[in-house]
Amino acid sequence: MTQTFDSTQLIIALALIIPVILALLYIPYVTVIKNKNKVQEALSSIDVQLKRRYDLIPNILTIAQKFMDHERSLIEDVTKLRTQALENSKKNNNIKEQFDIDKKISSVMGKLLVSVENYPQLKSDNTMTAAIDNYQDTEDHIAAARRFYNAAVLELNNSVEIFPTSLYATMMGIKKMPFFEADEAERKPINASDYLK
Repeated sequence: MTQTFDSTQLIIALALIIPVILALLYIPYVTVIKNKNKVQEALSSIDVQLKRRYDLIPNILTIAQKFMDHERSLIEDVTKLRTQALENSKKNNNIKEQFDIDKKISSVMGKLLVSVENYPQLKSDNTMTAAIDNYQDTEDHIAAARRFYNAAVLELNNSVEIFPTSLYATMMGIKKMPFFEADEAERKPINASDYLK
């Protein structure tokens, strides 16, 4: 009778311990996968907004070209960067490179939009005003998507660095992701007088 009691106790103990052990192994695994997927979702959100931006740029440039003869180099720079960005997104190159191109486009478009101030007839053109409003709205969405991305990257990077999730990340080959960071030029305010000459 003692043997039955001991084996019953062992079965009960195993029935309690095994689910706890499985949960302790499964929860970190799920955490890493969720964090990795959240970063992918955030990158997709950025891609959607960047595509919207890239679709708006030709409209702005077409309207601007009618009036802005002196700003031809800015228009050409934006066109080249847009083409480069679209090619990069098709190739799925690294994220850092995509962010660098994105920063350059933001900078050049900022200069172009400030230059619009030099052209009263362009500033008053309803189509241009609507295009600029749409562009500014898109930039706001891009900024929100970047914030979401950085929050997701923080969670993923914590999973990659903190035990026990770091074990799973290492086993699955999941690495830290880069944050989107503004460079020095973006941190400085745009001085309109530099472009209104």
